Amino acid sequence: MIGIPNTRKRFKIVHELPKRIRLKSLVLLAPDLDHNYLQASVESLNGVKSVRINGPAFSIAVEYDGTPEVRSAIIETLDDIPQEAFLKDNEREHNVDLIDVGARTAAAAATPFLPLPVQAATSWMLGIPGIVKGLETLFTRGVKIEVLDGTVKALSLLRGDYFTSNSVGALLCLGEYLEDQSEQKSTDLLKTLLKPQVEKIWIEKDGRELEIDFNDLQVGDIVVCGPGELIPIEGTIVEGDGSVNQSSITGESVPIHLQPGDATLSGAVVEEGTLKIRADKVGAETGMARINRYLESSLRSQSKNQIQSAELADKLVPLTFGAGLGIYALTGDLARAASVLTVDYSCAIKLSTPVATRTSMYTASKAGVLLKGGQALDNLAAVDTIVFDKTGTLTKGELKVTDIVPMPLYEEEELLSIAAGAEEHYAHPVARAVVNEAKEQGIQLPEVSGVDFIVAHGVSAYVDGKRVLVGSQHFVEEDEHVDCSYMEKKATQLRNQGKNLLFVAMDEELIGVIAMRDELRPEALEALEAFKDAGIKRIEILTGDHRSTALALAAQLPPVDAVHWELKPEDKANIVKELKEGGAKVAFAGDGVNDTPALVCADVGICMPSGADLARESAQVVMLNEDMLTLVEAHRIALTNRETLSNCLWSAVGINSATLLLAGMGKISTLAAAMTHNLSTVGILGYAAMKTSSANKPQEYAKEIQ
Repeated sequence: MIGIPNTRKRFKIVHELPKRIRLKSLVLLAPDLDHNYLQASVESLNGVKSVRINGPAFSIAVEYDGTPEVRSAIIETLDDIPQEAFLKDNEREHNVDLIDVGARTAAAAATPFLPLPVQAATSWMLGIPGIVKGLETLFTRGVKIEVLDGTVKALSLLRGDYFTSNSVGALLCLGEYLEDQSEQKSTDLLKTLLKPQVEKIWIEKDGRELEIDFNDLQVGDIVVCGPGELIPIEGTIVEGDGSVNQSSITGESVPIHLQPGDATLSGAVVEEGTLKIRADKVGAETGMARINRYLESSLRSQSKNQIQSAELADKLVPLTFGAGLGIYALTGDLARAASVLTVDYSCAIKLSTPVATRTSMYTASKAGVLLKGGQALDNLAAVDTIVFDKTGTLTKGELKVTDIVPMPLYEEEELLSIAAGAEEHYAHPVARAVVNEAKEQGIQLPEVSGVDFIVAHGVSAYVDGKRVLVGSQHFVEEDEHVDCSYMEKKATQLRNQGKNLLFVAMDEELIGVIAMRDELRPEALEALEAFKDAGIKRIEILTGDHRSTALALAAQLPPVDAVHWELKPEDKANIVKELKEGGAKVAFAGDGVNDTPALVCADVGICMPSGADLARESAQVVMLNEDMLTLVEAHRIALTNRETLSNCLWSAVGINSATLLLAGMGKISTLAAAMTHNLSTVGILGYAAMKTSSANKPQEYAKEIQ
């Protein structure tokens, strides 16, 4: 990272109202500062309503709820801008406003009525900055759009055609303004999704673990975070050690090992181990660290389509420049050469991709699906195979306990109490079903310690000093060597009824079995049929359930091509890999920590709204509500985006090529060529925004983005 200034305490308050504050700092002039990132950082704070950065005036205005806590958080965030807010080789926006457009338009309109010396002086004064910028670009970045613009102005000025020079300058300024507005509007739409959600967290108090609302957390509280959970605060580890993934904060993909005394970052995810963390910062103070990978991938990263479009656009600029020089060499006509040079392919091609992509992502979010960046959108459009985890994805994930079968010497209530106590901290549909049943029966849960989640198998915990195991038969019988033969006949009967089984053991002896049933989502069949109609070639189901339970479900879903049962996490990932090796473009939909390997392995990982934090972090696509038809809609939006980008590309190439040809033949003037180019660019951007924002409420979203 280069050129990163020391921003500590550099912002000065220049104006303040009860709910609005404006600050200034020269750091806003830093060439490598990413204004989008800084703006989103402040907007992500709870209580902040809007943020506006004025780069040339090096000021930032923030509207908020007026509370002292939020005011302090805003100032703290600005005075401690992190390194990731600074980008190497960051290209600045045009920074054109309506005043610039109006002034240049007025100057162009008045040019014919001014005395010749005044025309010349005014035109050269307006044209020199563009010419200088073109020369600077030529020597630093090569032949880019700025070189074309500067050359057109220079040729017009040298010919004494001051009206054309000023008119072209006004058109370019208007085009830049409209392009900036289109792209900024699509970016602003995405930023509305960055507000952190209120969440529940576990704290340790007086030797007990309690679940509280995140907003009730106090400095000094001890927060307990287990595997797969998001660390919600910035603090210090006081007990436990484990592996933590901080990629959403630092960008470093390799998990780090943390132990007592180490500091934690809010937004990181615990992959292994259980950590007890003393809260050093709470509430809005952790807002900066809570800007997760979604911000980076949405506003920064480029999809392959965007990169390819930019590369194509850059290759076409020298072609236009060479054509202009060739026309002049053949005809000696500066006017005709200038007309050719006004034609630039890059604006429409480069800008239509981010506008369409960001608008599509926003439209998908309004439909109920969050896409983490343009590449997720591209990948979703390319998918031809979808693999679903069963529980919580195709099914409601709202398991209901149907049978409680204790071993002799144990009562149903005792068995349920022990199982629910061990499962209470586990964010999984099976665990929720057991805990909810205990609460409905008014059963007091025992105090539990030493909870350990064995991914895809079950839970190990200590209840009243005795080790309790709760999980699948495979986990209890084969992994932990507990004899389950006594329950074999009853277990077979329950499975044949399509029920899921949970085996409970204590001190290495089976104490009972709990059966539950999960209903198919009512829209599941319709969604799978819609995917088939949309061109999805293959649909498969993966589950850790017993064979009979899995087949009972698959029988209700005719579009399913294959079902796999009794799977471990690595088995799910291996099936996804095999499909990919066979040439398929695979999407995997799941919701648990045990689904993470498959989510990472798939071309597109899709996480359900109730998914574990680690699953949400690993997925490229996160559903915002439980309706599977929203995923069908997101797939349609992705296909529409791909079609729109193709249409934008060929429209830009076709219109600009025709304009180039007419200009080269001398059929249109420099002014007409510039007007055609700029109007076509704005039209293509409008089409990109309109087409990709029409998923749910076409007119409403089209107005928002225009």
